[in-house]
Amino acid sequence: MLFAKGGMAGAVAALVMMSAVANAGTFPDYGYQPPASYKGPLFHLSQDYPKALPQGPLPAFFDLLPAKHSNNFEQWRPYMEAVKKYCLEGNVENDWDVQKNPIRHWYHAPWQHYGPLGREGIHGLTKEAQIQKQQLAPTQSATGQTFAVGIYNDIGGYTFGEVWKDPQNPDPSYTSQPNSFHNGTVVCKALFADIDVSQVPFLVQPVLWKAYVTDSFASANREIKEVALIQMDFAVRDTRMPGTGWIFGTFQYNGNMTHKPSWDNLVPVGVMWGNDPENTGNDHTNPKPSITKINPTILESAINPNTSELPPTHLGWNGRLNGPVDNPVSSCLSCHMTAESPQLAPMNPTFQAPDKVPPVGSKEWMRWFQNIDAGVPFSPGALSTDFSLQLAGGIANFYDWKCNQGGVFADGHNACEQARNFRLKLMKSATPPAKVYKVERDPALNELH
Repeated sequence: MLFAKGGMAGAVAALVMMSAVANAGTFPDYGYQPPASYKGPLFHLSQDYPKALPQGPLPAFFDLLPAKHSNNFEQWRPYMEAVKKYCLEGNVENDWDVQKNPIRHWYHAPWQHYGPLGREGIHGLTKEAQIQKQQLAPTQSATGQTFAVGIYNDIGGYTFGEVWKDPQNPDPSYTSQPNSFHNGTVVCKALFADIDVSQVPFLVQPVLWKAYVTDSFASANREIKEVALIQMDFAVRDTRMPGTGWIFGTFQYNGNMTHKPSWDNLVPVGVMWGNDPENTGNDHTNPKPSITKINPTILESAINPNTSELPPTHLGWNGRLNGPVDNPVSSCLSCHMTAESPQLAPMNPTFQAPDKVPPVGSKEWMRWFQNIDAGVPFSPGALSTDFSLQLAGGIANFYDWKCNQGGVFADGHNACEQARNFRLKLMKSATPPAKVYKVERDPALNELH
């Protein structure tokens, strides 16, 4: 684990505390304690997960699902606006301290505190991907970095409680076939950019949060900075959706909508429910957008065509849905369907050594753009975490801590490798262990470990 300059003592204390807290059946709030000069409120992990599956009515927006799942965005607009309201009401007025929400219960994923990308202590943000030059606008000459916090409604929170019922032995079988997240699970994620907002026209009148974040993407040193709301994603488990059982959507900030800092400036980018596995073209991929290139042949994403509302944005591979700080050669569903434990595949075909990257649109490439149903593992030999990268990442973080906390043995192996090798000998197995990947949204993050 890397620690921030100026925050070493707090981070070490947090690491020492982890064992006792985990043994007590609860999880640390964050991994990066802000410096003593910070006098504001601190982040608290919402982890009182429901002990029984909630039996109330499904979210009201379920009634707004279009009868026909077409790529006509206007048919989806009422649904998206209702999901946005569901995510925001009771949270915005409480600065996303979701345990104070008077309307509905929300929960966080545990074990996001650990490692160099871990939760900071002001808003619970974790580090995500780098923002490339001109990824957001032609006027954006500087790079940036992204941070995010995700929340789960009570139905999703119940599943987290099941997986983490034994804090020392998380069990992803609760999200892998024949199981999955339960119908009605809702996930909302707010994403913030550390970027020169003057270079990004749609970040005028930004919503700003203070956060204890790295001073640059390539750095492990942390400082308190202001980061700007840029995107909000959602995922809805809906058993009515064929092929995946999920609906994903994203919103992009546009301060020109209200001309004041407001969460109301989040405008819909679009919604998706499938990966268009038959569409192998590449002519609408648009990593440095000056316009939004909507691909009419993409049938399982519906993209907002209103240019007076949605600023130019790059979308995902060949026009599939993705947000402004996401990977332009992926899609919302594509990266999330790789979520599994252990993580036996990278999140994107490009997250491999150059000689391993398959040709764009090839059969091997399209493995990342298939439709797989909820609870189906992406890789043979893994258990699905059912489109939840936070669940997959949390389990991976836990085992990294558990296996390495005792140091390295004389033969260079850690405790988990020792145990695994012993089991393999007992089984007389000649099969080498599979490669395990990190659950990361940017391959450059490997350099930070």
